[in-house]
Amino acid sequence: MSPSFMRSVVHSFRRLVMPSFRPAAPAPLPSVVRPAGVAPARSPKPFAAWAEASAARGRSPLLAGVAALLLVATAPAAWGAAGGDHTHRPGHPSVPRSGCAGTSLLFCEDFDALAPGTAQSSAWGTVANNGTLTVEPVASGGNDLHIGTQGNGSAFLQVDNFTAPGNSFWGRVRLRVGAFPTAPDWAHWTIVEATGDGAGYIRPLGGQYVPDAGTDLWGVGSDGGPTGDWTAWQRSVPAQAGAWQCVEWQMDATDNRISVWIDGEPKSDLTVDTTHHGGNPVDFVFPTFHTVKLGWQLYQGNPTPAGYDVRLDDIALSSERVGCGDGTTSGR
Repeated sequence: MSPSFMRSVVHSFRRLVMPSFRPAAPAPLPSVVRPAGVAPARSPKPFAAWAEASAARGRSPLLAGVAALLLVATAPAAWGAAGGDHTHRPGHPSVPRSGCAGTSLLFCEDFDALAPGTAQSSAWGTVANNGTLTVEPVASGGNDLHIGTQGNGSAFLQVDNFTAPGNSFWGRVRLRVGAFPTAPDWAHWTIVEATGDGAGYIRPLGGQYVPDAGTDLWGVGSDGGPTGDWTAWQRSVPAQAGAWQCVEWQMDATDNRISVWIDGEPKSDLTVDTTHHGGNPVDFVFPTFHTVKLGWQLYQGNPTPAGYDVRLDDIALSSERVGCGDGTTSGR
């Protein structure tokens, strides 16, 4: 809602509804007490309290209600920004979420229909070693998946009996990694892994701490197949800790191609295919996929930091691109 439109609304209201009203000095808005570390979430309660206080002072309830609506409409976006808030954060665009109900996706999970607590569902399983998976509520409503691991622990949501038409599929997940490893050198981590009939643990989303870069870098990788153990990290795609991002990937079996997008932007440097990858000089070939895991695994012991905190939400696997809900879609 533009400032010019709001000024027009206020002017019309004053002219038509309250021509003789002379406003007294406004009462201060009540302070909102929040637990430490919790950012403010948009809520009508402070304004309702203010409206009630205004009525108690003899002011028009209608005036108080309209003023409250104006304050909500012009509130800064930061009021809706919170670590667990679905709105106004990178990777969680300010558009309505369609959720998973009634979708024709190959797999969908937004956690909103699940009870908070230990993560469990009839639609998927979990695997963990020195790790936990918990469904937790977020400030704006709904839930996300909180993953915690220690050391070189792992914790994954696992989709079994997965079938992709033509062995090709798209994936989308919104994620936030609290911190990436900074030791030991070349610390290697995985967020998404796909396996099936045939050799290879295919990792479209993962990365490594690269010491001479001084940071962690995203990289597509594989292990266990003829191409060996490799992660094709790229200096042009550093990993960003402490921020929500929407990450997409495509697995195209026609040429064993993996492509990645972050917040709707293609990361072409990460693309690998049959003959262009980071492994042994043989063809890179997909297995016939039947399992997809999403979560966190670190492979080296005694890392820094010692523990890892990861949040996932809005997981989708599809035969066409799903997008991030902000116009970055195709095939629809």
